[in-house]
Order: sequence, then structure tokens, then C-alpha cells
Amino acid sequence: MYAALWRVLPGPVWLRIILLLLLLAAAVFALFTWVFPWVDGIVNPIEVTVDT
Repeated sequence: MYAALWRVLPGPVWLRIILLLLLLAAAVFALFTWVFPWVDGIVNPIEVTVDT
């Protein structure tokens, strides 16, 4: 998968590295902005079932 992504990106090596870092930053931003809050609404960590 990573090799295919590397081949698809245009430009020289330095540009590919910058593009990969930007894609990684966009993925992390999307996770923290939309995915994690959505999952937090589904999975409530306050309701535990383990007795102490």
C-alpha cells in the first residue's frame, strides 16, 4: 500500500515527502475533528462494568 502511494505521488523525493506529511496531517485533523467525537458519542467510557 505504501509503495503504491509513493508511486502515485508526483514530483521528486523531497516533494513526495512534503505531500505525505500534508496527507498525514490532514488525516490526523479529520480523525480529531470528526471521527473521535463521533465514536465518543457511541462509546461512553464513564459507564464501566468492572466492579472494584
